[in-house]
Amino acid sequence: MEPLQRYEPLIPDFDGFLDALHEPLPTTVRVNTIRATPERVVQALQDEGIETTRRAHDETLLEVDTDKPGNTWPYVHGWIHGQEEVSTLPPRILDPQPGETVWAAAAAPGGKATQLAALMNDQGLVIGNDDNLGRLSALRANADRLGVTSMAVTNQDARNYSFNPLGLESVDRALVDAPCTCEGTVRKNPDALDEAGPGASRGLANIQRDILERAVQATRPGGTVVYSTCTFAPEENEAVVDAILDSTDAAAIDFESPLPAEPGVTAWEGAEYDPAVTKTKRYYPHQTDTGGFYVAKLAVKS
Repeated sequence: MEPLQRYEPLIPDFDGFLDALHEPLPTTVRVNTIRATPERVVQALQDEGIETTRRAHDETLLEVDTDKPGNTWPYVHGWIHGQEEVSTLPPRILDPQPGETVWAAAAAPGGKATQLAALMNDQGLVIGNDDNLGRLSALRANADRLGVTSMAVTNQDARNYSFNPLGLESVDRALVDAPCTCEGTVRKNPDALDEAGPGASRGLANIQRDILERAVQATRPGGTVVYSTCTFAPEENEAVVDAILDSTDAAAIDFESPLPAEPGVTAWEGAEYDPAVTKTKRYYPHQTDTGGFYVAKLAVKS
């Protein structure tokens, strides 16, 4: 956990934070409402001897008492998708509506992109993009298994993405679930910290900034962009948002959070950020019993 020690000044109850990282991560699944209802899924899992616990803030999110939900027939038939609880927040915060056009800039392997389609009742267009051709096979497979018909899968570098092949000039909303150092996944992936550190975070921040800037440019005036990472590093979180607030016509906006969260930080290791980053949110494992995450919601000015 040494790479995380630098965050002690930022994280409330830092000892509790470190303790939580050694606890098993609850297994959760998202009910795919394109193909099933929560009630049908609960009954189907119970018929297989799997107990479920519903989340009060989201009836489509279930904790299950198995660490292999992918071995169940509801998974095979596309009724559920394994997804960490905090990972379901960015699509919900983006709040896409049926009939809209939504760009998922870094979509593979597809958990959030297919969730966007479900939130839209599979009506409209979800553009699921990823620059990694190998990962796109997982995105396409998940979209097929979950019965998503509203998704176009593309393979471009999101930093200079062109919508011309799709005949579009802009989108209504964009989700940038950015490639990051993944420090927040350490409960399920202890190796996540092997490559973490300030240098790695600063290197990725350049890519993250470029993708987020393209998302803001591509979103129509009055539209919405959500930026998220599964890391704790301010270099990849508040610093990226701060740069975009300075270079584009985007504004950070408040949003309600179904899970406990801390506001974004305005200063880090000599750098100071726009006070508006306090409207962004940090999610910590010891406060939520899930992974670590960061979410920012931006409005594109009319």
